[in-house]
Amino acid sequence: MKKITSILAFLLAASAVAYAQTPPFDMSGEREQGSAPMVPRLTFPATPAPAEAPPRSASPAPTPAPMPAAPTAPFSMAPASPSASATPPSQPQAAPPVVPAQAQRPAQPAIQRAGQSSVQRYIIPFAKFGLDGEYDRRSWSIYITPEQAAAPAKFNFSYQNAVVVAPEASQLTVLLNNRIVGQQPIASSDAPSNVSFDVPAGLLQPGANLLTFEATQRHRTDCTVQSTYELWTDIDPAKTYLSFTGQEAAKFSSTDAIRAIGVDETGKTQFNFVVPALEQPGTTKPLLRLAQGLAVLSGMPNETFSFTPDMLPQTGAGRMTVVVGTPAELQSIIATPPAAQAAPLASFVTDPKSGAPVLLISGPSWPAISSAIDTIVSTTDRPATAVRDTLVTQRWSAPDAPLVLSAANLTFAQLGVPTTEFSGRRFRTSFNIAVPSDFYANAYGEATVLLDAAFTQNVLPGSHIDIYVNGNIASTVPISSTGGGIFRHLPIRVTMRHFKPGLNTLSLEAILMTKEDEVCVPGTTAGAAPRFALFDTSELHIPDFARIGQRPNLAGLSGTGYPYNRATQPTPLFIDRIDSDTLTATATLLGQMAIVAGRPIDVEPAATPGAIGERDAIFIGSISQMPPAVLTQLNIATSSQASWRPPAAAQSNQTEPSVTFDDWRSKVSGGVWRGQITSFQEWLRRNFDISLSSLQFVPGSEEAFTPSNDDSFLIAQGKSAAGGSSWTIVTAPSAEDLREGAEAVAARVNWPQVAGHITTYSSKTGKVESVPVGRFDFVASQPWSIANYRLIAANWLSTNILSYAFLLVVLSLLIGVATASMLSRLGRHE
Repeated sequence: MKKITSILAFLLAASAVAYAQTPPFDMSGEREQGSAPMVPRLTFPATPAPAEAPPRSASPAPTPAPMPAAPTAPFSMAPASPSASATPPSQPQAAPPVVPAQAQRPAQPAIQRAGQSSVQRYIIPFAKFGLDGEYDRRSWSIYITPEQAAAPAKFNFSYQNAVVVAPEASQLTVLLNNRIVGQQPIASSDAPSNVSFDVPAGLLQPGANLLTFEATQRHRTDCTVQSTYELWTDIDPAKTYLSFTGQEAAKFSSTDAIRAIGVDETGKTQFNFVVPALEQPGTTKPLLRLAQGLAVLSGMPNETFSFTPDMLPQTGAGRMTVVVGTPAELQSIIATPPAAQAAPLASFVTDPKSGAPVLLISGPSWPAISSAIDTIVSTTDRPATAVRDTLVTQRWSAPDAPLVLSAANLTFAQLGVPTTEFSGRRFRTSFNIAVPSDFYANAYGEATVLLDAAFTQNVLPGSHIDIYVNGNIASTVPISSTGGGIFRHLPIRVTMRHFKPGLNTLSLEAILMTKEDEVCVPGTTAGAAPRFALFDTSELHIPDFARIGQRPNLAGLSGTGYPYNRATQPTPLFIDRIDSDTLTATATLLGQMAIVAGRPIDVEPAATPGAIGERDAIFIGSISQMPPAVLTQLNIATSSQASWRPPAAAQSNQTEPSVTFDDWRSKVSGGVWRGQITSFQEWLRRNFDISLSSLQFVPGSEEAFTPSNDDSFLIAQGKSAAGGSSWTIVTAPSAEDLREGAEAVAARVNWPQVAGHITTYSSKTGKVESVPVGRFDFVASQPWSIANYRLIAANWLSTNILSYAFLLVVLSLLIGVATASMLSRLGRHE
């Protein structure tokens, strides 16, 4: 009994001692109240942590009275000193310990810790963007302001790839100013993946910065050339952007920042004009000059303009608000600086509601406002007779396309094609060049690619190298040797048939076949050994070509703004009504023309067609307001003013007409013969490049064009009443259709399709269709020279085969008669 009693007493004493000990410091209560997650506590030898305090008395300590709450101190990013890291004894134990800044969680964004925000810059100037095939590389430039270049930046993008892409052998690389900032395997076939990279400090520079996406892709299981067309990686423009830390990156310190407007999440750029005096006739000319100057300064591919008289529009990425007016006109819209009361003013101010920068152009009068506009636009002006070296394309395709005016040799390095080694089956690369608006060598001209390349002994005969011009095959060179080889300036003749005025895209594609691909052993689809190499010392040789203008020629308009880019006097501009929609369409089209022309086009509003005279002119407005004489001159049926009406939605429920066998019997009669004739014509065109249009001495008369009700927009060009100038008409059934059609046609994907005599656009189908030129007139564009006229004659005779054959027969007869006459006078005569 004594042993049991002593054991119980010992246990009771031990439990009393344990109960008297102080429990360790616990943050669980604070975490439940929503405070920050617990972080490891740093200990310092000089100051012990509270949990290491010596045990107090056995009885529980009384709870101290609550102290009054101290005012919250502002958050500081300064590192805490070690002496301040531990809780002072006078403070209550329930307060969380102060931890040095170095011990905070690094995953928490700095912009959140400091209470700052970030500025996003979308950087893809396309609505859709993808990298296709086994190798693809796309480059363009983005303009960065000094404030953005100085701010910390991150590069963010989202991508998804085809399921057949092998992630272990496929790689996506992002380069800024030719320096790799991100590189990773392509492995996101199930769902889009978001990727973020830190941009090294100092890499982004104020001004233009080159951005490059490069993809190397291989198929999982297939080794055929056909399988390479299944490889793709799509990058989402709405989730691809540069993010800059701090509000300073959103500020525009000078008007030079207009170049940094960028794009929105769909690849578009929009200038929103707020002009209270919008409908006054005297404001149209300076506003259109300003719109063209902004278009040239930004240089973006998908620019649109909008006009409103009384309210600031919504701001956002890729949008710039431009407020124009006198201080009295703008007093209800935005506060103007006092300096605008006495002198012209053009500067960025801050919108008090949104905090976004607004381009303010003001002055005491509209002549002063015109002077302020000139301070911005004058940097883009150049004489009409000045010769430029490049066509500006760097905002969507870098580098700028060289403008070839005569014979030239351009290396691939100059064209932006680097030396590349390739280990796949289909290699493709592209580059751009430009030719002037008076280019006339599409029937006889031939360029030459002097190829520097190499291939290994694994490449089999039957492989080939193809050259494409604007998506059309222009030349093919087979690889017939075995054992590998090196091409040193191998000449590849490229027909210039598919060249057009303005920008032209040439592509080089190598199709490589090997025995390994025929066997296709598992694992060989991702072979890393190079099979083919393309060197940047390769050259493109452009010969001398004929140069003479043509009228009409909408391809010249879309290529370089011809003929208005060469005008030394203001171009008359007839606008039926000065309203928001019509002015928007006019500014959008003139802005695109200014980009391809390389300078703003000086326009002069004309009140009546009679005031235009014999000058190159532009007519813009709804079809009902167009002068009938102008429609007749451009061979557009005047009945279109009443009949051209797109069908309303209610008309879609009309009953379809009945179809009978008799109707089809009348259609089929003679169909066999028509089919055979059509097949014969196609055979002549495919094998001998002969068409019915080339088998005639004089072009036939053109019928008046009547737009279909499915069309919602039309551009046409023809000669003036006296035949000495070019008139261009831009029209639609209504002002709203005019605005929508102008914005659609001016987009980069559609603008190169503007060609021929008439171009139409359908808002229902999104198609752009052209009516080819039947009859045209030559317009002298170069000083007279025998060499140029010889080339002109060569191209004209190559186009008109019957005329060439007739002249050949006549010359042969003349030679025969001359020879017979000469021989009759020689020798002895009885």
